[in-house]
Amino acid sequence: MDDEPQLFDTAPRRTTSGGSLSDAVHAAAPLAVRMRPRGLDELVGQAHLRAPGSPLRQLVEGDQSLSLLLWGPPGTGKTTIASIISQQTGRRFVEISAVSAGVKEVRAAIDKARRDLVATGEETVLFVDEVHRFSKAQQDALLPGVENRWVTLVAATTENPSFSVISPLLSRSLLLRLQPLTDDDIGAVIDAAVADERGLGGELTLEEEARSHLVRLAGGDARRSLTYLEAAAGAARSKGSTTIDVETAETAADQAAVRYDRDGDQHYDVVSAFIKSVRGSDADAAVHYLARMLEAGEDPRFIARRLMILASEDIGLADPNALSIAVAAAQTVQLIGMPEAQLTLAHATIALAVAPKSNAVTTAIFEAVADVRAGKIGAVPPHLRDAHYGGAKKLGHGVGYVYSHDAPFGVATQQYAPDVVADVQYYRPTELGAEAGVKQRWERVRRIIRGR
Repeated sequence: MDDEPQLFDTAPRRTTSGGSLSDAVHAAAPLAVRMRPRGLDELVGQAHLRAPGSPLRQLVEGDQSLSLLLWGPPGTGKTTIASIISQQTGRRFVEISAVSAGVKEVRAAIDKARRDLVATGEETVLFVDEVHRFSKAQQDALLPGVENRWVTLVAATTENPSFSVISPLLSRSLLLRLQPLTDDDIGAVIDAAVADERGLGGELTLEEEARSHLVRLAGGDARRSLTYLEAAAGAARSKGSTTIDVETAETAADQAAVRYDRDGDQHYDVVSAFIKSVRGSDADAAVHYLARMLEAGEDPRFIARRLMILASEDIGLADPNALSIAVAAAQTVQLIGMPEAQLTLAHATIALAVAPKSNAVTTAIFEAVADVRAGKIGAVPPHLRDAHYGGAKKLGHGVGYVYSHDAPFGVATQQYAPDVVADVQYYRPTELGAEAGVKQRWERVRRIIRGR
């Protein structure tokens, strides 16, 4: 019975003689496992968590017993942090996956940790991956171990814990948010694996174009970058080559390298073609350019921002729902991230591409700004000025103002614009889409306002 929880042990036990999780990793282990950081200083990214005096560093270096909730995208170091805590504090490492474990398994692991603590003083790091998949009952089963500190719980989630983790567990754990890894971070992970003896040991040379391809394929996931690198290294060795070029990397990952420099001409050219295709109502071309950007690793939030701009600039009131769709897409991208966000971006892209187009709103604001910059400002008509302070009426402020709701149809005949632009027409609606109805109403309302 005592041996049953060993089913959950996914790494060798750290011993009192100084062994560690990484010491016993065998040569045939996946590259991502062999290259797992052994300490906080080897952890790539997450500078805010590694800073001197940070809670994580205090936990590791001060050997405190404190449960953690790690929230962040895949491949950003959640499992690695749990491993580092286990290695550097001499605790046994036990992993439970929320995908396959139930209440029985959770209780068995905690019971084993409690018995070890009482019998030998050995503490346990209990790592729960994807804790958001646990039901309330399963999460409740973790509470005794956390409350009594029988285990140091490290629970990982890709979803907002405020919505996916029960309040008692939240209140008993320190929440640490992991940030997405940048391309530079992923590049550093790959470079280290190429040179380090635990990795390729410098036996193979990675060409720059192949490196850029692997970085793009990783999509901010360090684990994925090492998986692709390992496959590319295997492909190079099978050909008897000591160099990993872009063709080898393409073959190993079964994915073509997208020629796309996120800081160069290709970035601007593809984005420009994307926006112009949506503006031109070619949904097929727009989706093509969207796919090129996504496959090249373009930031999906950048794409969402461009769609929000386009919704007002090129559609406006021709489809009043366009901006709502674009904003909803941007919020969804922020909440779910890639790869699922590509569905939302495609949804918004197609919706905006097939929507009726009008730049009347854009023209209106640009012309108004031009007039203001040209000095066409003028005084605010006296009847529109603030009349809420003492003496205002003696100055004529508010005198003669007609309350719109007292007028027929809720529209009063009176001057609103300064004299210098009293007859200017900034907003000239088209007859496209829903703006056709706006045009008819605006023309009637404008005639009433102007008294014509």
